Amino acid sequence: MGQNQIQDRMCWGMNRAARAVGNQTDVYRPCGQNNPLAPENRFLKLPALFSGARGRFERPNQYGGSLCHGIFDAAYTHPGDYLAQPNAVWFVASQEPLLPVLCVRTNRVVSLQRPDSPSGVGDGGYGGVTAETRTSLLENWPASVLGASSGGRAISDLPSDGDVSQWIVLLPCSAEVTLRPADLMSDDLGRSAIVCSAERSELGWRLMVKQATT
Repeated sequence: MGQNQIQDRMCWGMNRAARAVGNQTDVYRPCGQNNPLAPENRFLKLPALFSGARGRFERPNQYGGSLCHGIFDAAYTHPGDYLAQPNAVWFVASQEPLLPVLCVRTNRVVSLQRPDSPSGVGDGGYGGVTAETRTSLLENWPASVLGASSGGRAISDLPSDGDVSQWIVLLPCSAEVTLRPADLMSDDLGRSAIVCSAERSELGWRLMVKQATT
């Protein structure tokens, strides 16, 4: 039996397990840079369930963990697809042949922008970054945003200032966009951050961002 036949039987087995104990799940394939969970991006509905990062149903994920194994018919999905249930959203990070499907559970919705070079400096106009001097990169993408560490004190260094937070942000590489340090991020909680590092791998984007303070 060849690899393709074995993979097909594995997908069949995962589908049987998901049909037995999983929940109906909407599957979305992002098209473009905005709103990957828009109704027009939904292409499939299938049963699915998700286990912990070890791939066993021994214990739930602990604090700081968003990786899990997806159990569903992966013959119809590929990395970058989103799977949405009423109370949770995941994206597929990896579908290696003969290996479990690695998924990331999201907890925030983020948007990223790139500040353009200011113009008019010295002519009496404002030369900083405004909404009009930003280029939209991604809009309303579900992502995993987890705390990394304290990033030190705010630049103002006032006695009332707290430490500046840093977060690790995981995103799929679905859109044809290259993220870079100094890009700006905002989330559905109204927080703003600056990208410190951007790593792209076969699993997607891993960003280190630092909370922006004023």
